[in-house]
Amino acid sequence: MAQKAQKTLATRNTATLNRTHLLSLGINVFYLLLRTFIFTRKLLPYILISTPALLIEFWFERAARPAYTNNGNGQQELKKAGDDLEAKGLTEWMWDVLYWTWGVIVLVAVAGDWAWWLYGVVPLYSAWLAFSTFKGVRSGLMGGAGGAGEDMTSAGAATGQSKRQAKLEKRGGQQVKYR
Repeated sequence: MAQKAQKTLATRNTATLNRTHLLSLGINVFYLLLRTFIFTRKLLPYILISTPALLIEFWFERAARPAYTNNGNGQQELKKAGDDLEAKGLTEWMWDVLYWTWGVIVLVAVAGDWAWWLYGVVPLYSAWLAFSTFKGVRSGLMGGAGGAGEDMTSAGAATGQSKRQAKLEKRGGQQVKYR
């Protein structure tokens, strides 16, 4: 069974992409039907807010859709499994944006145009992630929580040593005996 992991990834990607496209279609049709027949909602914010979600879906389609080739026997052979849609990092963030966009569209369809403002959470969340990452990297480069003038033994005591470590340090620390 050659390329079992690749075939599994291709199957999982195909199912995920198909489910994503159907969900997106359903949510957008739901909004447009409610907008057309029941409520009067603004169309420009809908277009502006749904554009990132459509671009992300297009990106997922291009990067993760498996490619097959015919091998001459009438069977298809896996050429490329595509990128993993469950990857951490940027892919995970893109899924978050996609889900949040869908939620905002449904909320606007049901509650009203004021709900478009909830989409502002996405840039705020991104800015908070960038700030916390920068802050973590900066403190890592500066040597953690301890500053330049702070004594390391008092910093260790303040950061929660065990009782045994505190007693050993109080008696003079671990002594090395030379023969």
